[in-house]
Amino acid sequence: MNSSRLFSCVTSAAMLMSLLFTATPAEGSGSRAAEPVRFTPDTVRVLDNPLNGWVMYLARNWDEDFWEKQNYDNLPADNGKTTVKVSDYASVAYLRTSWSSMEPEEGKYFWDDPDSRLSRLIRSVEERGMKLAFRIVVDGRDQGANTPDFVFDAGARYYLQNEKRPDQKTPFPQDPVFRKYYEKFIEAFAEEFNDPERTAFIDGYGLGKWGEGHNVAYQSGNTITDSTKYYKENTMRWITGLYSRTFTEVPLVINYHRHIGHPVSEGREVNPDSEHLLQIAIDNGYCLRADSFGMNNQDWGYNNWERSYVKKWAYKLPIIMEGGWIVGQHSWWQDPAGYKTPKDVRIGEYVTSKEEKVNMMDLRAGKETASWFNDAYDYVRKFVAEGGYRLYPVAITAPDRIRNGKEVTVEHSWANLGWGYCPNNLKQWNYKYKVAFAILDQDGKVVAEFIDRDSEPSEWIEGKETAYSFGFVPSGIPAGKYTLAVGIVDTSKADAPVGIELAVDESLLSGDGWVKVKEIILK
Repeated sequence: MNSSRLFSCVTSAAMLMSLLFTATPAEGSGSRAAEPVRFTPDTVRVLDNPLNGWVMYLARNWDEDFWEKQNYDNLPADNGKTTVKVSDYASVAYLRTSWSSMEPEEGKYFWDDPDSRLSRLIRSVEERGMKLAFRIVVDGRDQGANTPDFVFDAGARYYLQNEKRPDQKTPFPQDPVFRKYYEKFIEAFAEEFNDPERTAFIDGYGLGKWGEGHNVAYQSGNTITDSTKYYKENTMRWITGLYSRTFTEVPLVINYHRHIGHPVSEGREVNPDSEHLLQIAIDNGYCLRADSFGMNNQDWGYNNWERSYVKKWAYKLPIIMEGGWIVGQHSWWQDPAGYKTPKDVRIGEYVTSKEEKVNMMDLRAGKETASWFNDAYDYVRKFVAEGGYRLYPVAITAPDRIRNGKEVTVEHSWANLGWGYCPNNLKQWNYKYKVAFAILDQDGKVVAEFIDRDSEPSEWIEGKETAYSFGFVPSGIPAGKYTLAVGIVDTSKADAPVGIELAVDESLLSGDGWVKVKEIILK
């Protein structure tokens, strides 16, 4: 169609654009343009995506009927289910346990004994399709023998808070004997769990009371000397360097706290070393996690410093939250927020999570999980719809007919329904997730795959649509009818399978996760 005939047929600018859009392209392009396929996002289905969604805890005193206790009835209708399992929502089980439970004797690791309590626990997680996360605690002041005895028998120096409790030894993290044995253990631990198919993240610091990274004992008690500043930095470089060197495939996290690595825990004042110490961890590939969401007391809760600090990392590092209040044990009604009911606590955690744009929220376990499901089930589902990252293709424009040996151009745009982001920029991921288009045969089998390496999911932020134009050349495919499909694949794997579940109607999904776009004819 020449330009004079085209303009004679057009009576408005809108009609002109419509004709140009559907016109046959120039000879040799090998494709014919078509109307865009638009997608309606799904806001209900739980997506099992890495570093995203709900986390639950498993205690070291786990019992065999744990999972049966984590089923909930009498909830609002949930896709026709009468019983809701925690594993329907949580995709990760977080285990905060001791070094001594993982290596009770030198060189004897729990994972080598399939009958050990921890091995059985982990099997129960993996049987439910969930991934693992760990924090390893060495401090003995509150929980007893968290560091194996053989470390102290070898001469590691330690602090003993109560002489009447000789099992509560806390090793000094700068001690060379402690470091020698700890390094050997972490290296062995990483050989077993440096696997993103099994492990969601590693909480890679674990010093201080409860392993929370504050109240770290370098000398007796809360002693602070001229050497403390050096010990703090030296220890941070050593331990984050160790985890970074050994966990090369799995994300690492650290608790962002105003007293990180310091011998004290409480106080609203900010230790001047905290930001520098956290930067060391971040430089070693760490992302951020906080243990006190929902706690508003400025002396020991989630302080103004934490709120201010984390905001500068929005969309640069993924944030993981842990609720601070345990409604079955703590005096949560004394919180400055004025909580009146356990549901208020849950809402307080949710609101702060939204403000900080977290990727993952925690259900904890026992009474806390029960509180989420019995008191605030609507917020459990609300986080599925609104929190973390929830990616979907807005529109895809591709030709109906394509030819072998001729370039095909696909226009595609994307959006994120969640307030978090897909952390494709993590050191351990190294931008491995990319948009790809597949040509599926009549049986849904992939016959060709084309990766748009210019696409970048970490840039897809809530409220912003991102568009790309991608060209590929099919070759050697038998002529016939096919389906064009789209997905976000993991390019670190040779055949680049779908790696991120997309928020689209399940009816559009192929058996292996591709989203069907349209039927095409290939010549």
